[in-house]
Amino acid sequence: MLQSLTKQHYQRFEVIIIEDGSSKKCELVVQSFSEQLDITYVYKENSGQGFSRNVGFKKAKGDYFIMFDSDCLIPSHYLETVHNHLQKREFDAYGGPDKAHKSFSILQKAISYSMTSPFTTGGIRGNEKHSGQFHPRSFNMGISRDVFEATGGFKITRMGEDIIFSIDIINEGFKTGLISAAFVYHKRRTSLTAFFKQLHFFGRARVHIGRFYPSEIKWVHLLPVLFVMGVLFTLTLPLWYPTLFFIIGLIGVLLFLILGTHATIKTKSAAVGLMSMLTSFIQITAYGLGFLSEYTRENKNKN
Repeated sequence: MLQSLTKQHYQRFEVIIIEDGSSKKCELVVQSFSEQLDITYVYKENSGQGFSRNVGFKKAKGDYFIMFDSDCLIPSHYLETVHNHLQKREFDAYGGPDKAHKSFSILQKAISYSMTSPFTTGGIRGNEKHSGQFHPRSFNMGISRDVFEATGGFKITRMGEDIIFSIDIINEGFKTGLISAAFVYHKRRTSLTAFFKQLHFFGRARVHIGRFYPSEIKWVHLLPVLFVMGVLFTLTLPLWYPTLFFIIGLIGVLLFLILGTHATIKTKSAAVGLMSMLTSFIQITAYGLGFLSEYTRENKNKN
């Protein structure tokens, strides 16, 4: 990410790196960019990403704070795009989409497709046609100093902390929005196992968000749960209704073939299209299982 920041067209910015208790410190890497960037390195004990970002906000000298995940590459036009947009139509907080870079592996491109496709729950990310006020996500998000001072930053550090932060921002009366041209290249996970674990965590996080804001659990978040339950039900059909099993299975195969075809056209790669069928299945299944596990845990604790 740091290398991509050295190529920004807009140059009036500082960089603050917060090392959140890593055993392998990146201080030397940060120092190697000290002549190219106005950069500050801060090491702290592990507390999670939300609270670590709060530390960065407190250290920052500017009037607008932008946060990225460490696995993002920032296009050279990014800061200039944000600066120009805020001059014309200022947001108190904004978010931007994520895309796959041409250098990414087939798996990373397939995961990127799955996380942004209209055929999966990821289609709501970075979409201008979302319902209600836009909720920025912290992999690509900016806030004004006024927002930080009014909200105090992230009030939790994990499990949906960025969505809860966005809701807090909106509830304080600030204006949020999407800057669609301010995209980043998000590397995401490099194995199917890691991707499954990440989406399982996302499903759990949605239930956690509902503990703070029950209205934020919407019908679209229940679709992966219904998918998982449908798959489990279908797997029992050969025991008592094999014809129905065949029909439902055929429909499922056709739907995933449509998804794979769309992915192939969108990414211009048949290999990515094929892999996208698998990553999309994993995404929906893992999210649904994560949601169910956290929901079950919550109700068990209540009893």
